[in-house]
Amino acid sequence: MSFQINSNGCSGIYGCWRNESPFRGAGVGPSSTSSVDRDLTGRGLRFSRTIIFAIEEINNSTDLLPGIKLGYRIYESCVSVPVSVDVPFQLLNGEDPVFYRDGNCSQSRVVVAAVGDSGSTPSIIMSRIMGSFKIPLISSFATCACLSDKQQFPTFFRTIPSDHYQADALAKLVKHFGWTWIGVVHSDSDYGNNGMASFLEAMISGVITVFIFKMICLCSSTKSCNQHIACLFRSTAKVVLAFTAVGEMKVLLEELALDPPPPRQWIASETWITDSDLMKFSFCAGAVGMAIQKSVIPGLRDFLLDLSPSKVAASSVLTEFWEEAFNCSLTESEKQIISDTVCDGTEDIKTLKSSYTDTSQLRVTNMMYKAVYAVAHAIHNAVCQETNGTIQCDKNTRLEPKQVFKELKKVNFSRNGYHVSFDANGDPVAFYELVNWQKSESGVIELVTVGYYDASLPRGQEFRINRNLTWVEGGRQVPVSVCSESCPPGTRKVLQKGKPICCYDCIPCPEGEISNMTDSPDCFPCPREFWPNSNRDACFHKPVEFLSFNEVLSIILATLSISGACLAIITAVIFFYYRTTPIVRANNSELSFLLLFSLILCFLCSLTFIGAPSEWSCMLRHTAFGITFVLCIPCFLGKTIVVLMAFKATLPGSNAMKWFGPPQQRMTVVSLTLIQIIICIIWLVVSPPFPVKNLTTYKEKIILECALGSAVGFWAVLGYIGLLAVFCFVLAVLARKLPDNFNEAKMITFSMLIFCAVWITFIPAYVSSPGKFTVAVEIFAILASSFGLILCIFAPKCFIILFHPEKNTKKFLMNTK
Repeated sequence: MSFQINSNGCSGIYGCWRNESPFRGAGVGPSSTSSVDRDLTGRGLRFSRTIIFAIEEINNSTDLLPGIKLGYRIYESCVSVPVSVDVPFQLLNGEDPVFYRDGNCSQSRVVVAAVGDSGSTPSIIMSRIMGSFKIPLISSFATCACLSDKQQFPTFFRTIPSDHYQADALAKLVKHFGWTWIGVVHSDSDYGNNGMASFLEAMISGVITVFIFKMICLCSSTKSCNQHIACLFRSTAKVVLAFTAVGEMKVLLEELALDPPPPRQWIASETWITDSDLMKFSFCAGAVGMAIQKSVIPGLRDFLLDLSPSKVAASSVLTEFWEEAFNCSLTESEKQIISDTVCDGTEDIKTLKSSYTDTSQLRVTNMMYKAVYAVAHAIHNAVCQETNGTIQCDKNTRLEPKQVFKELKKVNFSRNGYHVSFDANGDPVAFYELVNWQKSESGVIELVTVGYYDASLPRGQEFRINRNLTWVEGGRQVPVSVCSESCPPGTRKVLQKGKPICCYDCIPCPEGEISNMTDSPDCFPCPREFWPNSNRDACFHKPVEFLSFNEVLSIILATLSISGACLAIITAVIFFYYRTTPIVRANNSELSFLLLFSLILCFLCSLTFIGAPSEWSCMLRHTAFGITFVLCIPCFLGKTIVVLMAFKATLPGSNAMKWFGPPQQRMTVVSLTLIQIIICIIWLVVSPPFPVKNLTTYKEKIILECALGSAVGFWAVLGYIGLLAVFCFVLAVLARKLPDNFNEAKMITFSMLIFCAVWITFIPAYVSSPGKFTVAVEIFAILASSFGLILCIFAPKCFIILFHPEKNTKKFLMNTK
């Protein structure tokens, strides 16, 4: 076989049999760019010599292609599109390779397979050309998901996973750490564009919003490069995904190193996350990304180091590498061109620190190694058979490309513990290592494996992290990268105009509404009897409010009510004790005792307004109030009429008192009270008062109150009381100037004036007072009018009885002014 090596590490294979039955192919290297620093003398040389090592292993094997020797040739693709078009035709036409060639090969045979190219774009071109001739192409580093399309690339295979899986792995990484606002850098190439498309497709099912920063021809213009970099770091994204080739990433990081940017958490694609040259940029410490699985190839290091000046001198490629590595010239003629020093043979490659001798991270190298073995196994399956434990290979078979293509689809083997097979799309089983750039104690960035992605595992179990990561600037805290912080419960998201859906403002829920989850798009109203808490993230029962006995206001009103009742009782006791005295007898003692009894009921009926309303208490409070006051006012009316009749009875020929004696007085009180009782009974029968939850006066609480039932009934009761009070007030005014020392008309006039004033002011206060204060106003009106009546009528008499007994005599009563 023969190989091709270009300046960026791309490889190609051309193989033939010793009897000149041909096998040709091309090999692969890392994703390529024209800006890589002559990796011909390091990494790329290691790639090509790894394939040579694999072929020599195969040629020395007794289990694989026994008796058949594979030769090799190397062709240069140069990463350039025109050259990538030219190389397949060189292979097909059998032209001499640029670099390596093995004497086992003949140029007269047909190419049946190829390995290469490393870049996605060259591989697309080469696959289209070779596919027309049904020649299989195996790449070890072309990852573009587009190459899985068997309609366009039917003969394409690869030993590296498709970017479809890498994009899925990166999407799971982003989702795992909750990054919803990330910057993206990608190459303007088939690798970058298709990789980015795969990543966005993987994001569709999630909630990740991606800020895309497109890198186009980054190295062609410093001004353009600076503009792109400025655009990237103006973004508020704290996490940046770079889906670029090594060369473009190196240009970007070198530009950033001139003026170190604000800290950013880098997410890397597999092309540059394992590149040791990029690890010198310390501001990228903490970078995390997917890497091709680290591998071990026994015997490879010894093979790579098995170079002597004599072996090197036989190859122009090795000569160039040797002279650049040791800064000396192998021939005197090139002394002035390469170096002033001539190599003296003491140079030892084992002491050389180079990407060529570094076998600590064999990742892409193993992909190439497996590609060669895949082709060898396909040829083996096509021309060899096992009979009675012995492998027999037919060296005279004319091998056709379609035979190799057919067998490649079926290869299934393991080499050094690494499995090799292809699915229907020509892709291997995807397996990535999750690696992290971590600073060692000495300050050197090291590549540490922290997890993996295995596409062969059940859905949802592919991605695993099994050790702690070090983040940007060596931190242990996972960086937060969001356009807007999550909206806490009690708020809702409102999208910012003209920005992506992950950019929003958090607006507090309006009054009466809640949101009980993070990032809620809407707020929801609480049920009618519920109200939000102060954080507006939960509904709780509205507090029920009524005038309870535990409140200070209720205690004050109850105290006044009981005090008033006690005062009336004390007055009744005084009047009963002094019932034979003139001042008690002169003012109709029977009506006085009845009036005191009704006042006791008036004071006590106010207690029915305190406490939680119930059906019975609602009916009792209004009817008791109406009846007790109607019982009270006719007593005043009777007293006033008695005064008027008594004055008329003193006139000659008048017999008025016989028409309004005690029986008539009792009948008047009973009749007027009976009318109020009838009104109350009709009210209770037709539409009685009932307890109700008032949800409208206050939004945040429930007022438990008594509904009137029938407003007509309530105002009829109140109106009847008012009518009697006005009538009594008019008669009292008429009798106020009658010449009698014990004339009560003046006191009755004043008491009725207070009574009417209280209840006239009660009406607007009752209508406008909210909640429990409505009840408090009603109680206050009852107590105020009751105290006004008892004090105006009985206080002067009790004062005379107790403190001026000399005035409580018949003689004093008969004296007139």
